[in-house]
Amino acid sequence: MANTEHLRELLKEVYDPELGVNIVDLGLVYELVEHPDRIYVRMTLTTPGCPMHDTIVGAVKWTLTENTDKAEVEVDLVWEPKWSPSMMSEEAKETLGFV
Repeated sequence: MANTEHLRELLKEVYDPELGVNIVDLGLVYELVEHPDRIYVRMTLTTPGCPMHDTIVGAVKWTLTENTDKAEVEVDLVWEPKWSPSMMSEEAKETLGFV
């Protein structure tokens, strides 16, 4: 849907608190689907043992429910494909010193 880009922009407000970069530029959001009554997000984290797991997932749900008319946000946390620094935007790579 065309509104998916708007949802992606909203998710740029969700930051990984340890890295100080938003989850979209980190490349953590794999899929974003808007349904009539809910939003589905398939995403990952930088590591499976990320201590900020609950904080980040909670922020995704809060941001999307507070800024849309959807009552439900389903976050599917996956580990495949495995995240790597190559998934980051150029801006994120510069911020974190990868270039």
